[in-house]
Amino acid sequence: MSASMKECLQLQLLEMEMLFSMFPNQGEVKLEDVNVLTNIKRYLEGKREALPPKIEFVITLQIEEPKVKIDLQVTMPHSYPYVALQLFGRSPELDRQQQLLLNKGLTSYIGTFDPGELCVCAAIQWLQDNSASYFLNRKLVYEPSAQAKPVKNTFLRMWIYSHHIYQQDLRKKILDVGKRLDVTGFCMTGKPGIICVEGFKEHCEEFWHTIRYPNWKHISCKHAESVETEGNGEDLRLFHSFEELLLEAHGDYGLRNDYHMNLGQFLEFLKKHKSEHVFQILFGIESKSSDS
Repeated sequence: MSASMKECLQLQLLEMEMLFSMFPNQGEVKLEDVNVLTNIKRYLEGKREALPPKIEFVITLQIEEPKVKIDLQVTMPHSYPYVALQLFGRSPELDRQQQLLLNKGLTSYIGTFDPGELCVCAAIQWLQDNSASYFLNRKLVYEPSAQAKPVKNTFLRMWIYSHHIYQQDLRKKILDVGKRLDVTGFCMTGKPGIICVEGFKEHCEEFWHTIRYPNWKHISCKHAESVETEGNGEDLRLFHSFEELLLEAHGDYGLRNDYHMNLGQFLEFLKKHKSEHVFQILFGIESKSSDS
């Protein structure tokens, strides 16, 4: 175990102790994996060889004026606090534009911290001190102003690979999350399972965070494409909605769940959506037409 990794994990445990003292009531700090802190301690003590999962949790903050709640989603990369913390705040009382602006402000503030500084507690304090204006002035962002500068957003497209996607409840979850958020793309079920999600960076990252947990392990983001835009990003979309993609299985395997999807059909689908280049990234083989 490197000293730097050990130091990072020890600092993370220290910050979690501070958070639990700040939010002692049950349910105020909700860990994605209830065993993660124990596993990290065992790793630090040399009782566990495998690197433990990242610490991920949600803190529910009560804002006094106005009387609203904010859920702060936090992911601590293994090398935090020497790499950036992943944060996302959301509230049902905020529309998407204001939620986007809130998270931009929070990210900008966290970006002022030096590597090695713990910043979750500071992020909480920032939200408590600054979030009220995002709730109280929701209408102001829509008022035209000659001096207003266009807001730059990052449009993101993520290509996600899974060994397979079969289960009905998982497929329903993926579709529900995709349609709830302002994202477009598709989910190709079967073996392998492929998901493409595109939209503003914050929405795509929330989608990625939500579908993976609590226990989807055999899944990875193989490729991501991003571009800065001052518009709504509609002209950058390759897909018009978020839908399930059903292709023919390769071969006749009856009702067994080990069939492979017809990758020739998938390649043609990618060509129609100007994404043929992703085929080699996903599968490590050069694309060939289904006619060849």
